[in-house]
Amino acid sequence: MAVHTPADYLELARAENDSSVLHRLARCPYPFVWQALAANPYTAPDTLLELSTAQDSAWNNNRLLRLLAEHPRADYTVLRAVRDAVAAKLAEGERPYAAVLALAGRRELATEEVRQLGALRGASARLRSRLDRHLGLRT
Repeated sequence: MAVHTPADYLELARAENDSSVLHRLARCPYPFVWQALAANPYTAPDTLLELSTAQDSAWNNNRLLRLLAEHPRADYTVLRAVRDAVAAKLAEGERPYAAVLALAGRRELATEEVRQLGALRGASARLRSRLDRHLGLRT
């Protein structure tokens, strides 16, 4: 498939199952392609890890972090990188709350690793309450 337009990149990111092609797509400049890669079940952990440092707008960053936290192939290394990125966003005053709650559902991370996110400056009382509830469901 020839890639000429942003729509071509997006279609390839959604439909491709070759991990080397998906990894190359992670370097394109379009946040909607990064999100499509993070939603593609064939995206390999090394590509997910690379995406954990991608930056665009607050909304796009937070959505990408949530998708990475939910990805079925995200291993401990990826989830830890996402957790660290989420912690940085919270400390900056952003609200990546959906990513925090997605991380709470991942048993690869220790409960305390995720619970610490609720103590950061950007965490609201409502987030802390929902985080406690989600972590409580682990047992």
